[in-house]
Amino acid sequence: MYTSFEQFVAASMLGETDAPPRNNGEVLFQRAWEGRAFGMAVALSKKGHYEWEDFRRELISSIAEWEDQHGNDDPEWDYYQRWLVALERVLIESDLLTYQELESRTKELLTRNKEPNDLPG
Repeated sequence: MYTSFEQFVAASMLGETDAPPRNNGEVLFQRAWEGRAFGMAVALSKKGHYEWEDFRRELISSIAEWEDQHGNDDPEWDYYQRWLVALERVLIESDLLTYQELESRTKELLTRNKEPNDLPG
């Protein structure tokens, strides 16, 4: 069940270039880490660590960078990879994590015994 903030987040992205993939109106996740990254971005903004609009601008920038480097029809396109890039940048810009902490935690996560398809590339 959505609270009013989650409804705001979902509504703010409907029909926009940064809107997440959907299936029958529901946000679509192919891998578990995508849902976790999505939830972290929403929860941290809801708790006041950064403005949602700041995250959206970073996501739009991340998508634009991909398009500039790869084009729109590159089969390697991954929406949630761009989401993750945006989240990492906002975490650093908001002083929630340093770059070094982010790198350390990422390495730790990648060395755990996880399903290969469950981790971002």
